[in-house]
Amino acid sequence: MKTVKQLLSTKSADIFSVPADTSVLNALRVMMEKNISALLVLEERQLLGIFTERDYARKIILQGKASVDTLLSEVMTADPITVSPGDSLDHCMQIMTDKHIRHLPVIQENQLIGMVSIGDVVKFIMEDQKQTISQLENYISS
Repeated sequence: MKTVKQLLSTKSADIFSVPADTSVLNALRVMMEKNISALLVLEERQLLGIFTERDYARKIILQGKASVDTLLSEVMTADPITVSPGDSLDHCMQIMTDKHIRHLPVIQENQLIGMVSIGDVVKFIMEDQKQTISQLENYISS
């Protein structure tokens, strides 16, 4: 069974984050520049929350708040669900499906070491399945 650690080894080690006192507008700018749909909210390397495009749609746009005046601390998802490097990708998919979320920060020994998205998990599983199929085809034809 494939693990979060194996998936993280195939990704960039970059972790995109901002402090809780960042305005929503500035967080959106970072997300646009990095072409990402979620930002981790950290304070002195401690994970406080996550801010996603869904948070923006539901907590800013639909509530009529101003992006320039609202701080992430007011609208982020606090204490996000996390996974560890040893967790299986099946476990991640189950969490994402059950909780209707798309991003999971990865914590090891109380330290943030990465983040996985539903896209990361699906892509990794598809690549793994392609390799398995190729190996089986080679075995059958030899």
